[in-house]
Amino acid sequence: MNDDELRQALATLETMKVQLDAMAQQARFFQLSLEETMRAHDTLDAFAKAKEGDEVLVPAGASSFVIATVTSKRKAVVGIGNKVSIDMDLDEAAKYMADSANEVKDAIQKLNENMRQMDSQARSLSMSIQQEYQRRQQ
Repeated sequence: MNDDELRQALATLETMKVQLDAMAQQARFFQLSLEETMRAHDTLDAFAKAKEGDEVLVPAGASSFVIATVTSKRKAVVGIGNKVSIDMDLDEAAKYMADSANEVKDAIQKLNENMRQMDSQARSLSMSIQQEYQRRQQ
């Protein structure tokens, strides 16, 4: 490995580390999104299964809940993306949230696989760089 190749390898390794950090941050965002989606699903599912007059706990955020009484109106307002919300039947809304959660899980799985591959490549490149430094010291 000549000096230019070594500099290029070091630059590539640094770029990979930055990309891995960005991917890790994205994975944390996806995980938070999944948790929020699952909470929404659980709440909508509880409302869908409840009978009129039942009391249910509705998450208000920050580990706080409101006790609400179920009415005969079986609708929910559901965010479908890009700050757009629509009315849905409770069962349909719960299914929509379950499907959304599955999409997020798939995205997390793909991201984790990409991170594993890039991490493997970065480790391999790092070993090559270390071997080159050791070779040069001899």
